[in-house]
Amino acid sequence: MPEPSTRPAETTPPAPATAPAAPGGAAATDAVTAVSASPGAATGDAVTGTAAAAGTASGRAPVHEETVEGFGTIRVVPVDPERDVDLIHGWVVQERAKFWGMGEADRDRVLEIYSYLDSLTTHHAYLVHRNGTPVALFQTYQPEADPVGDYYDVRPGDFGVHLLIGPADGTGERGFTGVLLAALIRFVLSDPSRKRIVLEPDARNEKAIARVIRAGFTLGPQIDLPEKRAQLAFLERAQAGLPD
Repeated sequence: MPEPSTRPAETTPPAPATAPAAPGGAAATDAVTAVSASPGAATGDAVTGTAAAAGTASGRAPVHEETVEGFGTIRVVPVDPERDVDLIHGWVVQERAKFWGMGEADRDRVLEIYSYLDSLTTHHAYLVHRNGTPVALFQTYQPEADPVGDYYDVRPGDFGVHLLIGPADGTGERGFTGVLLAALIRFVLSDPSRKRIVLEPDARNEKAIARVIRAGFTLGPQIDLPEKRAQLAFLERAQAGLPD
């Protein structure tokens, strides 16, 4: 049986085993605007954070934890495919997540994809919790080990990410996405070997592109991936106020 692609079925042809691709390849933060956000929402907030060893309520240990004053505690927890499949499936098949590219995937397909992803060392999936409640799906990948690396000049220290904000509970909370995205940027760049964050949202997704610009990203060229025309966007450590 061939290995499942680690991108959604609608976004990429089967990825070769030597260059797996991340689920959400058509998204790359395409869904970050699902909850209303304001520019610079996290600016000036008091933040405390650690790469936490303490477990969440489910018993899993977060890889990052921080508390943002006025927002709450954010924990980034590795996806457990068996445990989290129903939650993830429920999110990715919604119309609001259409750019994620998994709208037609059934539960078994979602489990297959995330189980395969969980076996890789170059690609990772996380659930982001706010005060104990999962609110986003966050995925990371090494561009040199991903099909996107064939379409632009990968630099040492490049680090790719995808973000899907979960459905809002009731009315959208202004500033929510900005705070969450800022926290995830801090998490990624807490590793000094990561020099530049790479995004590749669908070029048609104007809301996602506007959101990442507000977060400080610089737009690069557009590239023609097999499944979409993508808009590259980059955030250097210096742009995030960190030493190179």
